[in-house]
Amino acid sequence: MFDFVHERKRLVQIVLALIVLPFAFFGIDTYRKSGSVEALAEVDGEKVTQQEFDKVLQDQQERVRQMAGGQVDPAMFDRPEVKQSILDGLVNQKLLQSQAQKARLWVDDEQLREMIAGIEAFQKDGKFDQQQYESVLARQNMSPLLFEARVRQELGARNLTQPYAQGGYASATVADRLIRLSEQERMVSLVQISQANFTSQVKVDDAAVKGYYDQHQAEFKVSEQARVEYLAFNAGVLQSQVSVTDDEIKQYYDEHQSEFGLPEQRQAAHILITTSGDEAAQKAARAKAEQVLDEVKKSPGKFAELAKKYSQDPGSASAGGDLGYFGRGQMVKPFEDAVYSLKAGEISGLVQSDFGFHIIKLIGVKGGKIATLAEARNPIEHKLRLQKAGDKFAELAEKFSNLVYEQSDSLKSAAELVKIPVQQSPWLVKGQPDGGVLWTDKVLQAVFSDDVLKNKRNTAAIEIAENTLLAARLLEHKDASVRPLADVSAMIRQKLVAEQARDLAIKQGKDALAQLQRGEMPAVAWTPVQSVTRNRHPGVEGELAEQLFKAPADKLPAYFGAATPQGFALLRLDAVKEVGDIDEMKRARFQQQLRQFTGDALMQAYLAEVRKKADITTKPLVAAETK
Repeated sequence: MFDFVHERKRLVQIVLALIVLPFAFFGIDTYRKSGSVEALAEVDGEKVTQQEFDKVLQDQQERVRQMAGGQVDPAMFDRPEVKQSILDGLVNQKLLQSQAQKARLWVDDEQLREMIAGIEAFQKDGKFDQQQYESVLARQNMSPLLFEARVRQELGARNLTQPYAQGGYASATVADRLIRLSEQERMVSLVQISQANFTSQVKVDDAAVKGYYDQHQAEFKVSEQARVEYLAFNAGVLQSQVSVTDDEIKQYYDEHQSEFGLPEQRQAAHILITTSGDEAAQKAARAKAEQVLDEVKKSPGKFAELAKKYSQDPGSASAGGDLGYFGRGQMVKPFEDAVYSLKAGEISGLVQSDFGFHIIKLIGVKGGKIATLAEARNPIEHKLRLQKAGDKFAELAEKFSNLVYEQSDSLKSAAELVKIPVQQSPWLVKGQPDGGVLWTDKVLQAVFSDDVLKNKRNTAAIEIAENTLLAARLLEHKDASVRPLADVSAMIRQKLVAEQARDLAIKQGKDALAQLQRGEMPAVAWTPVQSVTRNRHPGVEGELAEQLFKAPADKLPAYFGAATPQGFALLRLDAVKEVGDIDEMKRARFQQQLRQFTGDALMQAYLAEVRKKADITTKPLVAAETK
């Protein structure tokens, strides 16, 4: 669907992304006066500070929380590989900024103003608004000076790397080869020899069960367990403890009118005649577009039919040129201006954009309505209640944490403070988080600490999600042990039967494969023939898929086989269907993907080479702990 009309907005989107980029926003002085600041790494004299690292880690935690709806285990960010990735990213960032400065790649004041003015988040009623600009930055704990300095640095680094990232190469020959490989069809039939067919032939005696038990004690070890009482304190439980007045709802409605409007959207169809940079081609395209426009004027009711016939927009031509509904800011300006100047059913004259000449038909208009106060009341009340609950949580969180710590022999006072009941957990297993929000790896480490088990103290108040704290204390504890043979003998017997049955299935499968490859025909039940490709091969996995797609097609049928988790699989290759003529658009898509892939490789190679020549020192990862 006319996706390429958005391409011109990419640079502005990149700048907007800087607002939430996973790198800290610090002033120029932070970089120049960091001599006394703790440094985790140094790149050509520029320091990566603990402050920067902590800010990036905090930003990433917040971003993941938002994506996961708040259901995130903070312990996941304590992993060494996560911290190392953040530190490497900061080092690369400093390195690229340094290289950009050496190459004198920067953005001048006029370009910077134009760039920032074009960011929608800083606009009001379609125009740049200084107050909006400062307000958005304030919510990110930034001043305009710091933001603008950071934008200059990031865009300078991007100007340095862009030629590499966009310098990928892809020949038509390579693209064609990949297309033929990925779309080649192989006609196959399968036989699954399942271990289930052999279980009745297997007998496992008590001695075998006992022998397995004695040799595999670790499998039957029961980890240390504990049961606790706990408080899970979050902003949600405080919603019932706050109230929202009618005046507050009315004030919010009056001050946030833009939130309650349904923005107008328009549905349009178009016929696109593309152009190139060549002047002669431009004239030819205009002449062609004018010819098509004459046909449209003569038969406006056949617009969709003519779009299918003439339009060179691959995303919409087959749909009669229909682009669906879209709002302001989603299309290039000449196209958008034309659409919003039309009435439903009207057809434009020729509209020229960077992509060619458009003939546009407005199909429909929807939206543009402002909700009444009565209609908006419930969502406003809910939002204000959440805000107040969040404010109250922030007010009580420190007191809650202090009470849990200071009165470490009971959760009673903390429960009375926040007016929530103490709850009891099921049996918790050391080192085995349950995958939910409460019993995360970080919480279990606290529960099974000596301070809780031996000293009988409360855990600290642990942040388990955004605006959510958990504190616990021990009720019962069980040491690690080994389950008795009587409890696990049935499980062991079942496992041994399955293993031996699988061995029988594999033996039969290998025998059948040998017969097939000798030209004999054993009695096996082949599935109906199916078509598989390298990208789509259901039922043909692992070693079997590798054998199939490596096999030459000069002598068919060919037979293959491989062990599977459930037994053995036989495969018969009957035919190979090669790709015919390759569509130009498909070739172009593959070439674009290859260019992107090779461009990324060039960028990584450049970065690796620059890193070799740079003076980079880093502290051990343990020094990169958050404070």
